[in-house]
Amino acid sequence: MPSGTVGRLLLRGLLAGLIAGLVAFVFAYTVGEGPVSDSIAQEQAHSASAGHHDHGGGSAAAAGGTGDAAAHEHEAADAGGEEEELVSRDLQSTAGLATGVLVYGVAVGGIAALAFCFALGRVGRFGPRATAALVAGAAFVTVYFVPFLKYPANPPAVGNPDTIGKRTALFFLMIALSVLIGVAAVILGKRLAPRLGTWNAAVAAGLGYAVVMAVLAFVLPPNDDAIPDGFPAALLWDFRLASIGLQVVLWTGFALLFGALADRALAPAAPAAERAPVAAPAV
Repeated sequence: MPSGTVGRLLLRGLLAGLIAGLVAFVFAYTVGEGPVSDSIAQEQAHSASAGHHDHGGGSAAAAGGTGDAAAHEHEAADAGGEEEELVSRDLQSTAGLATGVLVYGVAVGGIAALAFCFALGRVGRFGPRATAALVAGAAFVTVYFVPFLKYPANPPAVGNPDTIGKRTALFFLMIALSVLIGVAAVILGKRLAPRLGTWNAAVAAGLGYAVVMAVLAFVLPPNDDAIPDGFPAALLWDFRLASIGLQVVLWTGFALLFGALADRALAPAAPAAERAPVAAPAV
């Protein structure tokens, strides 16, 4: 594919990612912010309960030589009121959320556009719209859904802050392995196609990907942060559904938008004879 065409498709991918990000932001704000706010309220209620418990046992802990720092911290909090937030919750749920989703949409749009340039004509006799849908679907499965099955998203009230580095590293490791195995599955399917046929080769490659990822999911360490006792199961379910829904909206929007833009960009130009206006017949 000529570099000029790649550049045009890349720009269209960035634009499609931006627009899809806007749609995803609306979804995240209207559907996802409810579970997030409820989870934060759960965390605050739990912290307040723990604070009252610490006050109740403060003298006994001090007598044993421990708990002094915690007691003084709670006393300082009571004296000075609630700790001031560096970034307000309202800003986090609006401008912060929009910035994160839009940057993510533009980034994945550019990467998916480059993947589209590589895949077009190499994964079957598909047109631009179908290829865009295949690329978006494969990206959703390999980059998000399969890693999500191993390390599902948890709301703010779940998770030890001391383990966030380890959990993030494991999640990105799962993404990298999923993408690499997915690329290997595509290569395997291409090589098996002449002998098995396109459909059978695709099924075999997909099953191979699923088996390898299942083994890796079994081998990789689990998430050390268990769901706290008493955390509402319905709230956890709503949060995870909203997380999946955000990705579905983003990738579906990108596939539809970029497919249409790429189809127009790659449409062959009409011959000069067809573009020239037809002269009116002489009277």
